[in-house]
Amino acid sequence: MSAVTLYDTIGRGYRALRQPDSRIAARIHDALGDATRVVNVGAGTGSYEPRDRTLFAVEPSIVMIRQRDADAAPVIRASANDLPFRDDAVDASLAILTIHHWPDLGRGLDELRRIARRRVVLLTYDPAFEGFWLADYFPEIVEIDRRTMPSLSEIQRHLGKASVFDVPVPEDCTDGFLGAYWKRPEAYLREDVRGAISSLANLPDPEPGLAALQSDLASGAWERRYGRGLTGPALDLGYRLVVAGERGVAGEGAR
Repeated sequence: MSAVTLYDTIGRGYRALRQPDSRIAARIHDALGDATRVVNVGAGTGSYEPRDRTLFAVEPSIVMIRQRDADAAPVIRASANDLPFRDDAVDASLAILTIHHWPDLGRGLDELRRIARRRVVLLTYDPAFEGFWLADYFPEIVEIDRRTMPSLSEIQRHLGKASVFDVPVPEDCTDGFLGAYWKRPEAYLREDVRGAISSLANLPDPEPGLAALQSDLASGAWERRYGRGLTGPALDLGYRLVVAGERGVAGEGAR
């Protein structure tokens, strides 16, 4: 299934469940530094788009485009593989949890670098990360991630020298991506929540995992096995901020 077809299907309730988290947004906006002209590629409904800069959005799915705010940045319906911008058209290009859906990763990353005069900023997931407790119920998602998520080394081959920063997920994260509910396991039982997460929406048969999770939550087994160890306000689940070009973010987690 192509990314456009996927999001035309699962994206209908996307905006309600994928609200940008302010703490993650702060990291992304810091990474953009003083860039005043930005292109957001795979922009979706507009999450994490800074409103204090000149911003252009690129999104192929009409379902996602229709969910953008009326005052959101102007959007162009196009593919990451062929961005309709001249070389060095903007200060920075931005791509948030989207590159694993691109039909040609290398070409898309080359395009991000081509149009950005100073910096490329990506939020992605490191498939080398060992995962978290959800994979015990849905082991297929590990294989899906390994098959679809580009490695950090592959990204850096196209972008050149880049800094990589850990992005811990807050326990009350408002953006409902795969790891957002690590401390709220009952959320994964909801069909609408799973429908806004591509790797769960694509599972051929989620019912055995759902039944096991529901049973463990009811019996207290989940709490005994996992919950007692999840005490912090945020958890590293493998999400990474990649900044190529000028260094655009400071703080812990740099690699």
